Amino acid sequence: MVWLWILAVIALLAVLLCWTRVGAWAACGGGELRLDVTFGLLRVHILPAKPKKPKRAEPETPPKEKKKKKPRKEPGEGRPKPSFTLEDGKDALRTLIPPLKQALGRTRRGIRVKPLRLSLVLGGREDPAASAQLYGELQAAVWGGMPFLERLLDIRDTYIHMDVDFNASGTAVEGEAGVSLRIGTLLAVGFGLAFPALGWFLRWRKRCRTRPPKPGKEPGKAPPSEEPPTEHPAA
Repeated sequence: MVWLWILAVIALLAVLLCWTRVGAWAACGGGELRLDVTFGLLRVHILPAKPKKPKRAEPETPPKEKKKKKPRKEPGEGRPKPSFTLEDGKDALRTLIPPLKQALGRTRRGIRVKPLRLSLVLGGREDPAASAQLYGELQAAVWGGMPFLERLLDIRDTYIHMDVDFNASGTAVEGEAGVSLRIGTLLAVGFGLAFPALGWFLRWRKRCRTRPPKPGKEPGKAPPSEEPPTEHPAA
């Protein structure tokens, strides 16, 4: 009988945990990024970090002489470093987007996005043609993708503004976005993406091992010295 009560309490705690909402809120503007994280009714401020208190000045001590250690070979040294290419990104999108759509569809718009406010002004003084082309591509991507996202997510308080300033050289970005979901929804989406993401990761690691190194960089070999050859006097 005691075990049944213990199992009932554990099941109740698991249900309450799955129904707890977690989320994040981010805002940028004026060269500053702000970030808060929420867990239920608890809100934790992440960025900008609070300034640390200055430490008390300690009397200087003479530095101790350290013995020189022989350089040792790190594990994995000599192997080609993993690199991420455009083809890897396309393969990731082809692999992960279908299961992500299915997982989000099963949540029945359980992920809430509120607010979603963005102002993006591209600077086009240096290359007006390229900036105008990028503006058109962004417009097509945003307004073509928003109906698709609204079918899968609960998006509220939306405001998106994009423009081009041909008198400015830099891009100005301001806005804020918040996302919240229940832990059960997060687990459901994570389980739906776990196996496809693992398969893609294993394929990517295999491609990195078989990918030829960049010209002039052979793994495991030190770069040739640029010192001029020593001339020996004639006998």
